[in-house]
Amino acid sequence: MAVMRNGTSAPIAPATPDFATVKPSVLYFGSLVSLLSTLNPDGGANLAPNSSMWALGHTLVIGLGEGGQTLENLRRGGELVVNLPEADQWPSVERLAPLTGALPVPPEKAGVYRHERDKFGAAGLTALASERVAPPRVAEYPVHLEAVARQIAPAAAGGFAMVEAEVLHVHVRPDLSVPGSDHVDVGAWHPLFYVFRHFIAAGTDLGRDFRAER
Repeated sequence: MAVMRNGTSAPIAPATPDFATVKPSVLYFGSLVSLLSTLNPDGGANLAPNSSMWALGHTLVIGLGEGGQTLENLRRGGELVVNLPEADQWPSVERLAPLTGALPVPPEKAGVYRHERDKFGAAGLTALASERVAPPRVAEYPVHLEAVARQIAPAAAGGFAMVEAEVLHVHVRPDLSVPGSDHVDVGAWHPLFYVFRHFIAAGTDLGRDFRAER
C-alpha cells in the first residue's frame, strides 16, 4: 500500500513488462493544425503551418521555432490570425511545409526549405481582410482566430519560443455555429490533427465533459 499526499491509502500495481520503452524523435501525440498569418516588414502577408498550440480561456500558447519568419513578425508587430482548416483541407497545409518566408533562408533550414514570398499563392489559398488585426485571414478555412501576442519567452530547451496570444475576435463559418448562440456545433466541426508527422482527421463526438454548455 502507498500513502498518498492527502493521507489516504491506495494500492499501486507492481511494475510489469507490459509497456515498451520508446524514444520517439518527436512527441506529437496529437495536436491541432493551423496556419498562422502575420505581416512581413514590407507589409506582405506570411502564412505558416503550426501544430504546437493549446488554449486556456481566450489565451493561446503557441510554440514557434527560432529563425522563422512568423516569430520575427510577432516580435515586431504582435498581430496574427490563427486559421483552422477542416481535415480534408490538409493538402493546402502540406504545400506550405517546405517553404519559409525568411530571406536569406536560415542555416538550420538551408537545403530542406526554400524561400517563398507569396505563401497564399503557393498554398492555393485566398487572403481575406480581418476585422481587428492587420494580417489577413484564409478565406477557404472555416475558423479564424484574430489575436495579438502579449508575451514571447524563450523556451528553456532553446531553439524555439513560447508565444502567449490573446484572442480578440473569432469567426466561424455559418454552418459550424449553433443558431442563436455563441456555440460551435461539435458535430459539424471536423478539425485536422498532426500525429507523429501524419495528418489525422477527427470529429466523432464520443461524449461530453460535465461542464459542456450544450
